[in-house]
Amino acid sequence: MPYARDEIEATLGRYQDLRRRIDAGEEKGWGGIAEFFTDDCVYIDPAWGRVEGIDELRTFLDESMRGLEDWTFPVEYVAIEGDTVVIKWSQITPGTRADGSPYCQSGYSTLVYAGNGKFSYEEDLLNMAHVNEDLRDSGWRPAPGFVMPPREPNRDWSRPSRTD
Repeated sequence: MPYARDEIEATLGRYQDLRRRIDAGEEKGWGGIAEFFTDDCVYIDPAWGRVEGIDELRTFLDESMRGLEDWTFPVEYVAIEGDTVVIKWSQITPGTRADGSPYCQSGYSTLVYAGNGKFSYEEDLLNMAHVNEDLRDSGWRPAPGFVMPPREPNRDWSRPSRTD
């Protein structure tokens, strides 16, 4: 049986507000996102692969976003079906094209709500070919402290089983 929709919406509202504050520079780093995940969470990133557990998630959020402080990820819309949440967002990287438009990629996150204001799973999807083309065309260079994703990330995107 799914959790109450109003509980999911309230959690999602707090999650989106934190993302907005990070994009606006009102929060430093992405580590606060970890507060929205269970201790045994699974997080899938298109470049970094599978991250398991809250401690690993905190490390991932720090390392993967270091040097990307001038990137933003505005949310376009959300959809909720049962315990599953889909967030449509954009990844906007520094610089502008010759026509003045930003370097922007389309992204989606699928989250699974686990109760008590926490998600147990997130899978982020981006077309990495588009990301790499935009980074090349923009001349973007990583800021100090940038950490490269692992050379051979774990590509297992399976969801954990719900146990209640």
